[in-house]
Amino acid sequence: MSDLSIPGEGAPARAEAAPSPRGFALPEPIARREGLFGAGADSSTSGFSGLVADSFLPGEAARPYGGWFDQAVDVLEERIGADGLEVADVIEKVVVDRGQLTVFIAREHIVRVASYLRDDPDLRFEMCLGTNGVHYPADTGRELHAVYPLYSITHNRMIRLEAACPDEDPRIPSIVSVYPANDWQERETWDLLGIVFTGHPSLTRTALPDDWVGHPQRKDYPLGGVPVEFKGATTPPPDTRRSVN
Repeated sequence: MSDLSIPGEGAPARAEAAPSPRGFALPEPIARREGLFGAGADSSTSGFSGLVADSFLPGEAARPYGGWFDQAVDVLEERIGADGLEVADVIEKVVVDRGQLTVFIAREHIVRVASYLRDDPDLRFEMCLGTNGVHYPADTGRELHAVYPLYSITHNRMIRLEAACPDEDPRIPSIVSVYPANDWQERETWDLLGIVFTGHPSLTRTALPDDWVGHPQRKDYPLGGVPVEFKGATTPPPDTRRSVN
């Protein structure tokens, strides 16, 4: 959907996605940022107080997706139906953006779908290239997203799974039982984003001390104000610094 225009400063934000002539949904607005570093327009010390940036998520795609994408989703839907489940209860939406296929999965079914993708001979995504986390504070009820890029050595294809959970209940089942190499990757995502991967064999921090409060890659994590022990100094948050505008 890279050829779709995205509204900039002064353009009205779209309340919801709408079908486009090509069969794809228009981008879904997710947030508007003003200034730099999240300090806002009134107290930014960066000189960018007038900067306004609208953030969007790709909208849901409509069939035909193109290429092998349709076949892969068809096989996935067949496996879901064979297990006596409703496809709509498992697959939240399918997104095709910049030549990449992403399937959004309800978090309680992520392990099941990962098994389908690994084991089905028509899919054979043998490798999971890790677990990434994203924080969308404005995506109410779905603030935390876990992203799983999968690669098929057999078919030389890549697909992305994505599962979301609310900030108030940041739990997603671990897929280490399906992809054992994800052990460390899920630990890192828990450490920095705070997504709790239930069923993980040893969910411990990878970068920060065990007694560290908070998860620094969340977008609402305060910038600055952390004591520097060997100097006894602090860096104040952006909204308390002297404005230079």
